[in-house]
Amino acid sequence: MSENTNSNALLKNGLGLPKKVGIIYSDVKREYFPTEAQYITEKEALHDAQVIATYLEKLEIKPNLYPGNEELSEKLRKDKPDVVMNLVGSVKGNEYLASTIPGVLEILDIPYTGAGILGESLAYNKFLVKKLLQQNGVPVPYYQLFNTASDFLDPTLRFPLISKLNEIHGAVEITEDAVSENEKHLRERLKFLITTYEQPVLVEEFIVGREITAILLEGLNKKVYFGEKVFKESDSIFKFATFESQWSDNVQTYSYQKYEDNLLKEYIKKAFEITRMADYGKFDVRIDSSGRYYFIDSNSNPAFGPKELDVAMSNILDLYGITFEEILKRLLLNTMRDAQGKEKLSPIPKKV
Repeated sequence: MSENTNSNALLKNGLGLPKKVGIIYSDVKREYFPTEAQYITEKEALHDAQVIATYLEKLEIKPNLYPGNEELSEKLRKDKPDVVMNLVGSVKGNEYLASTIPGVLEILDIPYTGAGILGESLAYNKFLVKKLLQQNGVPVPYYQLFNTASDFLDPTLRFPLISKLNEIHGAVEITEDAVSENEKHLRERLKFLITTYEQPVLVEEFIVGREITAILLEGLNKKVYFGEKVFKESDSIFKFATFESQWSDNVQTYSYQKYEDNLLKEYIKKAFEITRMADYGKFDVRIDSSGRYYFIDSNSNPAFGPKELDVAMSNILDLYGITFEEILKRLLLNTMRDAQGKEKLSPIPKKV
């Protein structure tokens, strides 16, 4: 079933697009963030929300924009939007506080897009997500969580190892220096990351090979779309999407091409349920030389917007001829349908 057919079916079932939609975006101030790198991942939040608002207007929907701050509940109570699009990635610079936004919306009984409280809370603990996936048979690299730079290093971990901030997404600090080939370098990285960001660091085996980004969209059914990253030639064997390649206008180290595999689709759908996502989600997967899959990252409420905002979702769905207008319609219709209680897509409640 195509995306157009999917949305048309929802419309024929008596569901209409909402008349008034709120867009909640991150309230961004430089002083909220410990580094310029983390600030860069959020600084365009208002601009991105304004771009999305223009697409809502094309659908004859009135958009209202709200920063995710202490005035949010009062403004929502006053305006009473039919649906809210939750685009918040952090509150006061803390990504884990993004889970408070669904809480506000639940209290006000306003339907909203994206993951609920539990799904958003899980997303900002990469170690816990790894545990959940591993316990449920979804393949992940071997990994270890470090609370201090001097923690004991599990001798079963094999170098090269890549270190990641446990509670921050957006590829923050995923630089060329993120991969360690020896313990001395790893300890230096751990000291820097833990001291700078005051949070644990997830260390995992770096999987040399290819990388796939998967997007799952919910509707009458779950559809999975893949984009394989095609990296430019380089001397390094450690080909991966760095912070610079994702956030610099002057650096583009990879493009996307279609990829298909039914086994990976089933893994993605399973991971989506395990991590309590809703409406849409994004997963990054590495493939080693033997063709084995390893889930390396997951994002509830990933960057959302049309292709001109250069987000993974629209870039990948564009490979399949799916427009942002259609993504937007499907997302809103799916949220309206769930709000009216006409159908549950899974035995797991959508918003927890």
